[in-house]
Amino acid sequence: MRNERHDEALSNEELELFFQYLHRYAIHDLDQWLLLQVGPEEFPVYVTLSRKPFPETDPSAYPRP
Repeated sequence: MRNERHDEALSNEELELFFQYLHRYAIHDLDQWLLLQVGPEEFPVYVTLSRKPFPETDPSAYPRP
C-alpha cells in the first residue's frame, strides 16, 4: 500500500503509527541491516536500519521515540 500524500507532514497519529510499525519491523523482520533511499530523487534521504550503532557513536546518542 502506498500513500501519495508526499506534500503533507505526518499528523501526530500517523507519526505514532510510523513508530509502532518501525518497532514491529525491528523486532520481527530486521535481520542485520536495511539500506533505503527515500524522498525526492533530487534530494534523496539515505536511511540505514541496523542492529548496531553507527561506528564510533555512543548508543546513548540514539533516543527512543
